[in-house]
Amino acid sequence: MNDKEKAEKAVELLEKEYPDAICSLTYTDPLQLLIATRLAAQCTDKRVNMVTPALFERFPTAKDFADADVSEIEELIKTCGLYKTKARDISAMAKMLCDNFGGVVPDTIEELIKLPGIGRKTANLVVGDIYGKPAVVVDTHCIRITSRLGFHKIKDAAKIEKIMRPLLPPEKSNDFCHRLVIHGREVCTARKAYCENCCMKEICDTFNQTS
Repeated sequence: MNDKEKAEKAVELLEKEYPDAICSLTYTDPLQLLIATRLAAQCTDKRVNMVTPALFERFPTAKDFADADVSEIEELIKTCGLYKTKARDISAMAKMLCDNFGGVVPDTIEELIKLPGIGRKTANLVVGDIYGKPAVVVDTHCIRITSRLGFHKIKDAAKIEKIMRPLLPPEKSNDFCHRLVIHGREVCTARKAYCENCCMKEICDTFNQTS
């Protein structure tokens, strides 16, 4: 089995195991997903979802965020950690959205990564979940699990995205990454891989090398 066949098999096995693949962040529009994802850095999605309702009620548009006092944004996101840096990025991001994009979240990775605080992981999430384009969201779960499966032995997210993108069916790549998050939390955790419970053990290099 080559890597492309293995990737397609992984997609199939995860689809069967986790039929519902959705982002665990709560949002209703592109701007909300963009900001929620920025807040989720080194913070749980559960905590972010507790913070964002009041934040988005206070600042419903990019212009509202752009016009806001950064200290007020800080106060509303304080429990997310790194709140000063995140508030500064959100403010600067909103100003750039208003100045360069008419207040609309762009639909390409190339434009999204120009925004302050936005890397390829967030950009892929937005173009995949919001705009329905092929996306490979390389977060810690994706890095860990694709390495254990045997697709690579590196930690560089951009390089892993480049490796995985041609292997995954484009129309399924985004949901594949959402399913990796669930799998990484429940089965193939950072602390321990519970291989006996893994739906992908038959194609996993790590399991087959140790069993």
